[in-house]
Amino acid sequence: MPATSGESDPLPPAPPPSPETPSLQPPAQAIAALLAGTHADPFSLLGIHPGPQGAFARAILPGAERAQAFALDGTLLGELTRVDPRGLFEGPVAGARQPVRYACCAGPHTWEVTDPYSFGPVLGPIDDFLIVEGTHHRLFDKLGAHVIDHEGARGVHFAVWAPNARLVSVVGDFNDWDGTRHTMRRRTDTGIWEIFLPGIAGGRAYKYRIVGPDGTVQPYKADPFAFATELRPHTASLTLDIPPHVWGDEAHRAFWAAADPRRMPISIYEVHPGSWQKPGGGREFYNWDELADRLIPYVVDMGFTHIEFLPVSEHPYDPSWGYQTTGLYAPSARFGDVAGFARFVDGAHRAGLCVLIDWVPAHFPTDAHGLARFDGTALYEHEDPRLGFHPDWNTAIYNFGRREVRDFLVNNALFWAERYHVDGLRVDAVASMLYRDYSREGGEWIPNAQGGRENWEAVDFLRAMNKALYGTCPGVITVAEESTSWPGVTLPVEGPSPTGERPSSLGFGFKWNMGFMNDTLRYMARDPVHRRYHHDEITFGLMYAFSENFVLPLSHDEVVHGKGSLITKMSGDDWQKFASLRAYYGLMWGYPGKKLLFMGQEFAQRREWSEARALDWDLLDAPAHAGVRAFVRDCNRAYRELPALHARDCEPEGFEWLVVNDALASVFAWVRRAPGANPVLVVANMTPTCHDHYRLPVPHAGIWREVINSDSDVYGGSGRGNTGTIEARDGAAFVVLPGLATILFEYQG
Repeated sequence: MPATSGESDPLPPAPPPSPETPSLQPPAQAIAALLAGTHADPFSLLGIHPGPQGAFARAILPGAERAQAFALDGTLLGELTRVDPRGLFEGPVAGARQPVRYACCAGPHTWEVTDPYSFGPVLGPIDDFLIVEGTHHRLFDKLGAHVIDHEGARGVHFAVWAPNARLVSVVGDFNDWDGTRHTMRRRTDTGIWEIFLPGIAGGRAYKYRIVGPDGTVQPYKADPFAFATELRPHTASLTLDIPPHVWGDEAHRAFWAAADPRRMPISIYEVHPGSWQKPGGGREFYNWDELADRLIPYVVDMGFTHIEFLPVSEHPYDPSWGYQTTGLYAPSARFGDVAGFARFVDGAHRAGLCVLIDWVPAHFPTDAHGLARFDGTALYEHEDPRLGFHPDWNTAIYNFGRREVRDFLVNNALFWAERYHVDGLRVDAVASMLYRDYSREGGEWIPNAQGGRENWEAVDFLRAMNKALYGTCPGVITVAEESTSWPGVTLPVEGPSPTGERPSSLGFGFKWNMGFMNDTLRYMARDPVHRRYHHDEITFGLMYAFSENFVLPLSHDEVVHGKGSLITKMSGDDWQKFASLRAYYGLMWGYPGKKLLFMGQEFAQRREWSEARALDWDLLDAPAHAGVRAFVRDCNRAYRELPALHARDCEPEGFEWLVVNDALASVFAWVRRAPGANPVLVVANMTPTCHDHYRLPVPHAGIWREVINSDSDVYGGSGRGNTGTIEARDGAAFVVLPGLATILFEYQG
């Protein structure tokens, strides 16, 4: 503990040691190790212990010349004698083992030290049992640094898993980063080290000093369970002592807990919080409260239902966008205090928005202060690079088959849902986790026990994560970015197969439809003259559109690394590009599946996205860009207000082709349905040619109201349309289909 000095009366003279009292000192080798901070079990020597003449105390009090022991209530327990000039004190004390405070004296200076080695453990046998069993779903309440009251004192309890370490010390700004001061207690059954340090509170920087099994001192490690961190480039963890957030989102959470998200409108605005807008004036980032004041009203006005943040957990390198995270339990210090993130989520909920975050168990950065070789061994990762090295990102890979690693990650998923009330996790790069040979050549990977390429340990982890989240956090959803045809990504987690085969279902709520994104963007990049030859790039997706619960993603991945922005991907001159982008959005909002659009694409950002600068908001001064934004807003409105467009997004009865083979005209048409709702026609013309008298098959006779027309002059189009309605007779209606446009009609009867 830090010494505090001040001018006060010196302690009374110490009585000489009794010649009848036998020496209580351990062997010299043990004392030397204790004073050097290399003794693996300082609790066995320090604190209060029984002795031949009753209880005695032993303490290391650097700089002290004399010391007295007091109970925490101020009762004098005894006088201690310095038995080693390096600060080792001993002496008989009254009473059994209990926390003690030492009053120290050196010349005219006095100070007090509450002895951490006089406190009992905080973790108990139930924690040990659940941890060993692999069923502890509140690890974040036990591991890490927690400000608590313990045995009559207030302080911080530190606990960290390092089973192969020789010893572990907590170091920080409260002990001058001295690894000899606070060596921790090892819990043999679990490999967890713990210590309670009285007298410190929140806002203190700390790390762990770990001596590996070969005696090598590791680089000081940040806490895997740290709830707050220093701002990069600093990497220390911070103790946290703030009152729990008082939530006001009960109605929001109750609504989603009772809802079937597959049948709800879900339109996601994907955001990088560091570059949506920037404050200027020498500041790099808005804090969460400032961002809430700007972003939440904007997203509400735009009609989106969800905000999805690129990873918000702590990461050292800005251009990683958060995907190389080293602090899985800490909102990034870039955006202010961690409580600000709770306030943001609460504010979003009160405004009717859900908040999703990207979650990244597929990336394992190897920064020295992180999890890599945490206790001097490959603890969280694999030793063999054929199992544990990721060639795409030059990172390690979590050892998903190790129970403690799986529990660390499962608890992290639960932590964000419980502590910060996030409404869901979008799990990044799932495909890279599912296959042992992902991005590897022959000889660079090891088959599983059955000789296959499946990573069944990762499968078991993902199943456990989804089972835990859906079982304990009603209303929370998970979304997989999975780019292969792995069967059953969004099927519920079932038990073992009766035939003994391993179940492949993963239990996600939704899956990104990467096929839709790839095929349709490729189609839109083609010259309209050539689109007739690639008609299946639009139609093929409906062959599998209901095989999973899909989200249609136009994400950040499509507007970085030389790919340009969405507007630059469109074919033709500038007018055609804008028309095509609006038509494409209209097709997407009418297509079965939930929607996702990365920030800036709602107003046709021209420049490729960069995390280093804000979006080009000045583009909205141009009518074409403002028109795209108005169109996206109206698409969201229609999608939310018309159940036919969302209530059967994931079920085949909600979709029927009307025009599927008109490749020559590049026209597509279908009807969307939902029980008890008016059906909606979706018609897209992907050539610049206007069809003034197109015969459209229509399932119901009567009037159909035009609810969306991407060619409206309101959005910057040519203004062609159907004067508000069409009438269907004898199974068809004759409609005006403007060039490069999508129109939606709602049945009126």
